[in-house]
Amino acid sequence: MPEHAEVARIVHFIRKHLVGKTLSKVQAQHDDIVYGKVGTSAEEFQKSIQGKKVVGAGQQGKYFWIAMSSPPHPVMHFGMAGWLKIKDADTYYYRSDKPADKEWPPKYAKFLLETSDEPKTEAAFVDARRLSRIRLVDCPADEIRQHTPLKENGPDPVADKDIVNEAWLMEKLRKKRMPIKALLLDQANLSGIGNWMADEILYHAKIHPEQISNTLSDDQIKELHTAMHYVFTTALDVLADSEKFPEHWLFKHRWGKGKKNQPSALPNGDKIIFVTVGGRTSAVVPAVQKKSGTVMKDEDTSDTPKRKRVKQESDSEAEAKPAKSRSTNSKAMVKEEIEKKVDTGIKRRSTRARK
Repeated sequence: MPEHAEVARIVHFIRKHLVGKTLSKVQAQHDDIVYGKVGTSAEEFQKSIQGKKVVGAGQQGKYFWIAMSSPPHPVMHFGMAGWLKIKDADTYYYRSDKPADKEWPPKYAKFLLETSDEPKTEAAFVDARRLSRIRLVDCPADEIRQHTPLKENGPDPVADKDIVNEAWLMEKLRKKRMPIKALLLDQANLSGIGNWMADEILYHAKIHPEQISNTLSDDQIKELHTAMHYVFTTALDVLADSEKFPEHWLFKHRWGKGKKNQPSALPNGDKIIFVTVGGRTSAVVPAVQKKSGTVMKDEDTSDTPKRKRVKQESDSEAEAKPAKSRSTNSKAMVKEEIEKKVDTGIKRRSTRARK
C-alpha cells in the first residue's frame, strides 16, 4: 500500500505537471465501489472538474487532493494498489519492466484527464483491486482538512511537524495501552504511517513493535520521535524512490521472507525475523530491537478468571482420556479377534503381490 512517502511523490508530480493547467477533457469510469462507497459517482466527478483549472495539490497522510479553481475538490486514497499515472512521466516509486505499465491509456483506469495546453498533459488514476477511494469535498480548498475524511485522522508528521513534537508524542503514548506498532498504524493517531514505515521507524528507534506504548521510557519516546522524522525526511528527500534509500535501512533487506535462498538479514549479519503485530507482518531485528518492557504477549488478555480457566483445562483433559482409552481398547479387541482366527486355522489373505 502506498504510504506517506509514496503519496508525497505523487503530490510532487501533480504540482509539476498539472497545477496551473485547465482540464479540457475528463473521462470517469463508473465504479460503484471506488466512487460509490464514499458517496460520489463517476458522472458527478467528471461533471464537477471538467473545464476547471488545477490550482494546487495537498496531502494529509495517505490521503491527497487536487485543488480546483472552484469547489468541489477531488480527495483520494490509493488503497492497496491504486496509483496516479502521468503519461511520459516516471511517477512510479519502483522500477517496472511490465509492458502493461507502459500502455496508454492504462488498464483499470478510474478516470482519465487531459489538459488544454500544447503539448497536452494526460493523467490516469488506476486501481486493479478497487480498494482505492475517490470522493468530492465541497468547501474552499484551504479548508479541505477540516472535512471528512481528513478531520477524523490524526496529524501528519510532516505537514504538522510543529504539532507532532516530543511532548505531543509522549502524551499520546502515555494515554494508550497497546503495542507501539499498532498505535503507529492507527491513522486516528497519526496520518500516513503504514507497515514498512512503522517497521523502519521502530528499527531506528531500537524499539520492539510488540512493546506496550505506555511502558516506553522518556528516552525511548525521544528516540522514537527522532527516528520518525529521520525516516520521513529521508524518504521524502528522494521522493520515495526505494532504490535511493540508504543501504543500511531495514526496507532494503526485509523482502526475503518466504523466498528460497534469500535469507533475511542486514549487511552486518543481524538476522531479520517476522512477527504479527496489529494484524500486520512486522520485520524485526532482535539484535537491535529488544523487549525492554511489557509486551502484549506477556499480558493476560482473557476475560475468564485464571482459577476457572485452570479447571476448564483440567476438565478438557479428563474428557479426552476416556476417548483415548476407548481407542486403545478397540485396537486390542481387533488384535484379539485376529489372534483367535489364526488359532482356529483361519488363514489371513496375503498382502504380497503374487508372482
